Amino acid sequence: MPSTRYLYLARHGEARPDETGLSTGGRRQAELLGGRLATRPITAVHHSPLPRAAETARLVAAHLPGATLQACDAAGDYVPHRPARSELPADCAEYLLGFLAGSEGQADGPRLAREAVDRFTGPAPGDSELHELLVTHNFLIAWLVRHALDAPAWRWLGLNHGNASLTVIRWTPGRPAAVLVRNDMRHLPDELCWTGFPPEARV
Repeated sequence: MPSTRYLYLARHGEARPDETGLSTGGRRQAELLGGRLATRPITAVHHSPLPRAAETARLVAAHLPGATLQACDAAGDYVPHRPARSELPADCAEYLLGFLAGSEGQADGPRLAREAVDRFTGPAPGDSELHELLVTHNFLIAWLVRHALDAPAWRWLGLNHGNASLTVIRWTPGRPAAVLVRNDMRHLPDELCWTGFPPEARV
């Protein structure tokens, strides 16, 4: 019989300008996220291979005794779905297509997005609850939230997540997927909240 799956999704901490790892603030964000998750029964931490996510995952996993740590290409930074103009609302199609024009050359994105959905979503196999953490990037978190809500494929666009913010999705057999928490930053002090957002979105 399948069981309930809890997927904890965290965007990496704030990166250095050259993206070779985390800034001082980003390391602090990761430590605080780890402290928040320390009481959860997380058994595995999957993370993007990119340095900013890998460092975040290592710092968080230090607070999760017994959790395995594993890099995963499907947790990487890519465009999960590139919509055609016909999929988009007419009033924002031009803007969204312009936004995506800066991320050309990611042909593997849809394949990796399918792999992420297959690997990390839906009720868990076996008879025990499954709690896993995925340390990744804004686009994939948006894609998995969209997937859980069964929203149109293009609707991952417009969902933003701050650095080291927490999103939790639950899949229980016989029930619709539930987004329990999204973009939660209450474990961060004011000066570390809202990094990763464009300036106009910071409050």
